[in-house]
Amino acid sequence: MALIRFGVSIEKELLERFDRFIRGKKYTNRSEAFRDLIRQELVQKQWEGGQDVAGAITLIYNHHKRELVNKLMDIQHDFGRLIISAQHIHLDHNNCLEIIAVKGNPLQAQKLADSLKSVKGVKHGTLSMSTAGTGI
Repeated sequence: MALIRFGVSIEKELLERFDRFIRGKKYTNRSEAFRDLIRQELVQKQWEGGQDVAGAITLIYNHHKRELVNKLMDIQHDFGRLIISAQHIHLDHNNCLEIIAVKGNPLQAQKLADSLKSVKGVKHGTLSMSTAGTGI
């Protein structure tokens, strides 16, 4: 991969704020921070464009809630082509963490996440978007 150098004009105050931000994130230089920002925007574009993407859905729920686990499993089976892996973790006597890795259409991934999060008894749920690795 060839590296290309180019100049960027930016207001002094904005650059100072950016430098403070990247120091806080432990970047060693501006170039790596800019590359990450660009990649993040390209990943967002993939999600918006309907290209195959990858992501993770995380759920926290009380496994003692009647029929909750069965409802979550039924939903996951409905989206079986999208789910590539799932991990169930017992956080304590009452609470479980479910991590569901997905790959495929972003609208379907969002629909799956929304369906799971909306089940009564789910305490918290998130969808973390990423890329399937192509085009980045």
